[in-house]
Amino acid sequence: MESKKSDEVAISSDAKANYDAKGKAVEGDPPPPPPPVVVTTKATKIRNIRGKKGLAIIDIVLRLGAGSAALAAAYIAGNTEQILPFFTQFFQFHAQYNDLPTFTFFVAANAVAVGYIAFSLPFSIVCIVRPHAIGPRLLLVFLDTVMVALVVSAAGASSAIVYLAHNGNLNSNWLAICMQYNDFCQALSGALVASFVAAVFFILLVVNSTFALKRK
Repeated sequence: MESKKSDEVAISSDAKANYDAKGKAVEGDPPPPPPPVVVTTKATKIRNIRGKKGLAIIDIVLRLGAGSAALAAAYIAGNTEQILPFFTQFFQFHAQYNDLPTFTFFVAANAVAVGYIAFSLPFSIVCIVRPHAIGPRLLLVFLDTVMVALVVSAAGASSAIVYLAHNGNLNSNWLAICMQYNDFCQALSGALVASFVAAVFFILLVVNSTFALKRK
């Protein structure tokens, strides 16, 4: 009787060993890890490429907008001139943008911005043809940031002069000249608005390029 029980125990032990050898879970052991999930990335890559191309097209549109606004600012300010219809024996009342270094810097800064836009358009086209190219995008981000600083500084400095021309400063005995040079002041105000619009376009360019670099 005892030998029969020992044989049954031996058989059950062998069966358990065979059960374990087949790789099945044993009571008390942790469950096996789930099988790896294979995800097809082809559709994801296509979406990323289309997204990068879309951002590159937006980049070109923003560059054209920035170049147009900067060109308008430089042209209007550079051609702003007014001569009053009255004069004296020794003085002629004449106002021009280069009478003040601030407006000279303003015209030069916006002209540089226009030249930069013409220089950067081929790189922007490269980003459409090769949406995964990192080098051209990094170069554009760096130069766009420089243009933001240049255009904003020129527009900010000129806005202070335009404000004084319109309102003057009684504490400093600076008289408002726009009552006499109305056309001159109106033209400079329009150029100033165009320059700030160009600055906004450049800021949007930096943001757009940052998103393009972030997409994998």
